[in-house]
Amino acid sequence: MQVLIVKLSSLGDVVHALPVLHDMHQMLPGVQVDWVVEEGFAPLLGQAHGIRRVIPVGLRRWTRTLTRQPLRVLREFAAFRRDLRQTRYDTVIDIHGLSKSALVAKLARGYRYAMANATQGSSYEAPTRWVADTAIPVESEIHVVQRSRVVCAQALGYALPDEIRFGLGQRDRLTQRPVVALVHGTSRADKEWPITHWVELARRLHGQGLAVAFPHGSSDEQARSELMAETLGAEGIVATVYPRLSLDALARELAQCAGVVGVDSGLSHIAVALDLPHVQIYNFDTAWRTGPLPPVHGPALQRSVYARPTPDVDSVWQAWQQVLAADAARTPG
Repeated sequence: MQVLIVKLSSLGDVVHALPVLHDMHQMLPGVQVDWVVEEGFAPLLGQAHGIRRVIPVGLRRWTRTLTRQPLRVLREFAAFRRDLRQTRYDTVIDIHGLSKSALVAKLARGYRYAMANATQGSSYEAPTRWVADTAIPVESEIHVVQRSRVVCAQALGYALPDEIRFGLGQRDRLTQRPVVALVHGTSRADKEWPITHWVELARRLHGQGLAVAFPHGSSDEQARSELMAETLGAEGIVATVYPRLSLDALARELAQCAGVVGVDSGLSHIAVALDLPHVQIYNFDTAWRTGPLPPVHGPALQRSVYARPTPDVDSVWQAWQQVLAADAARTPG
């Protein structure tokens, strides 16, 4: 069986969809899965287990450059269409739910499935069900990880496994460093955590014998990282500012960390996918649909902390102690 997944963006949403790969391979031995994704996220998907072929698409870039370089965009779109249509799929599953993903699904060759309705807190556009051969109803209040899993399971006719695996790889304890990555960057200012809180958290981590590292994805985030590292360095606390890294390289860096504390962002969701000890900070009560899911067995290695206007350092610190204890319980010896 050959299956095409259409999940184009954004980073957190792509990571949340990864467990469908493990589900399919566990329940449908021999299945071959291709995935269409925005070109910027293709390197990360290249690290995921269970994908035969990652098919990059440049819809975001084409939209920005169409008026300036129309011929180039048309040539690249034609090349993408040829690449996409070289395989006739048994099943095409649009788990994105927008007009652009409906277009991609329409271009592909195969029987098409999509979501029949919106779910709470997620974007949805009607063309996704108009284009589909079969539209699958989904309950309104559902975690985003479970939403993708349910749609794929119904499209392919298997029961959902109990275990959720992201298949992005796990940390190598032999190369693990005593470093905690502090993921402070996010695309929305109202999701940020105060700089003073990050600095105080770093001080407490230093007291545990842990250094901290600051990833960043923009000039503003880099400046904030450097400010915090300079403040901590003046107190003798080791704080590293990562260079600007590609997503796949950054995932490899995170995999060697002792853990991650981060705001609600794509990088935080990568930490969950890597099965790292992780605390996710929420200024909005949305962790029920995007935060770490509770484990089927054993204590939680990832926890979310929510408060308005923002969680305090003590709450985050308490959650960090809990995930460390869970990690110690899972470590042999």
